[in-house]
Amino acid sequence: MASSHKGSLSRRGFCLCCAGGALYATTGGWLTPREAFAEARGLVSLIKDSAGVSPIVTHKLRGNISLLEGSGGNVAVLVGSDGKVLVDAGIGVSRPQMTKALAGLGADPVTHLINTHWHFEHADGNTWLNSVGAKIIAHENTRKHLSEVQRVEDWDYNFLPLQPGGVPSEVFSDEHKLKLNGSTISLKYYGPAHTDGDISVTFGEADILHAADTYWNGIYPFIDYSTGGSIDGMIAATEANLAATTDKTIIIPGHGKPVSNRRELNEYRDMLIAIRENVATLKRQGKSRDETVAAKPTAAFDAKWGKFVIDPGFFTRLVYEGV
Repeated sequence: MASSHKGSLSRRGFCLCCAGGALYATTGGWLTPREAFAEARGLVSLIKDSAGVSPIVTHKLRGNISLLEGSGGNVAVLVGSDGKVLVDAGIGVSRPQMTKALAGLGADPVTHLINTHWHFEHADGNTWLNSVGAKIIAHENTRKHLSEVQRVEDWDYNFLPLQPGGVPSEVFSDEHKLKLNGSTISLKYYGPAHTDGDISVTFGEADILHAADTYWNGIYPFIDYSTGGSIDGMIAATEANLAATTDKTIIIPGHGKPVSNRRELNEYRDMLIAIRENVATLKRQGKSRDETVAAKPTAAFDAKWGKFVIDPGFFTRLVYEGV
């Protein structure tokens, strides 16, 4: 990202959505494919740089569960005598701030880390957390992606494999359960959605669901077709999230406003379905991708959802690829 954008970025809890607001403002919300690739490449580096200095904000949720905001994706923390259990690791350069935030939740060591999927803003911190004692658990496809060079075409970026200690040592294919700190933790594979390795994490007694990047609260989501994602998979995952929750459930999104609920999740589902249908209709009419973008099939939703690096044009292209 060009240096002129840096001054307009909030340093508080810097994450993908903060960068996106600045990008949307400077581009008017529409990028050509070439511009989007260039900005995405720069954004990965900018996110990593900013994560090194951004503070971590702690949100107390329910019981012994908190949320840490500010190092990439939203990180859930369960504390207790079995040690701290983390859902996602954030970005490695945030280690000093993350260490301070975790210490603020008690002296128990980090013993378990669950990766919801492989993307860098959720798993880049794996290596340091493993070095202090965290056993890493994930879906089998997440381990595969973290073990190899991964190219994300829509970001024009090659991600290097993690060091061996950062690669999950325990994997599963469908469902997995843990009993730690008095909490029943249920891990469930969505099937291909945002990537081909996404899982939900449910804290049963507290009635908290971490939906990770199947849910972006108040912003258009990224869909990683490079590693098996699809718009239909995102919709199916959202339907699964709705089926697994009630009006009392606290829902943690991967990005966006960090603490959410079923009403907001339902609105997100309706947005995905409406835009998918709008784009599919244009594609059935023989419109090219660029013609579909020009028709602005997201227009009814842009004021609420489009002020992010996944701008209306970028999101339209992602949906077009999958319908």
